[in-house]
Amino acid sequence: MQTSPKKQDLRSLREQRSLLRGINLRNNSPVVSSTSFQARKSYLVSAFQSGNFLKDPESKGKPPGNPMTDPAGMEQMMGMMKGNMAMIVPQTLIMGWINAFFAGFVIMKLPFPLTIRFKSMLQSGVATRDLDVRWVSSLSWYFLNLFGLQSVFTFILGNDNAASQMAQQMAQMNPGAGAGMFGPGQDPDKMFQGEAENLEVVEHWWVLEGVEDRVLKDIA
Repeated sequence: MQTSPKKQDLRSLREQRSLLRGINLRNNSPVVSSTSFQARKSYLVSAFQSGNFLKDPESKGKPPGNPMTDPAGMEQMMGMMKGNMAMIVPQTLIMGWINAFFAGFVIMKLPFPLTIRFKSMLQSGVATRDLDVRWVSSLSWYFLNLFGLQSVFTFILGNDNAASQMAQQMAQMNPGAGAGMFGPGQDPDKMFQGEAENLEVVEHWWVLEGVEDRVLKDIA
């Protein structure tokens, strides 16, 4: 079930890290001086607008290709499908095993009172009206612990198991998540142009501006 990440070429990494560099400069602009910010801003804006960081400069201005015919996009979607299947299969087997052997059982009683609205959530598989809401059925306990099995998968399958790649898939959907920046159908040039505009409109201020006067004022 273990999958090894595909090694990316230098041009792809340069394209992704360059956009991430612009995002980091914009988000962390107060920690650099005005001179340093202006120098970095001028360099990145000029490079973004001219397309110096594009993996394929010849494709600048052309519409993005069909993601269904892009081998890289298809490989990424297949990887996500494999990760989802590796997550669904063991969970389905565990749920079926619990439902077959422990259906109708209550396994614990919560030490605090609850309203009647929690009865259907905590007593799945136990069809009794008079049972206290605080009792929890085996099937409901499984669902409550469904998202707490990460340590079990890590212990049994290892740290890089495919069943625990949901965080990696979410990171790929994040615009600032490295390899997931340029998904299928996205135009890198438009993203660079948009980030150049974002840098242009940033109103810079330095967190250490006038720090000497502020320190002397606090001491005095």
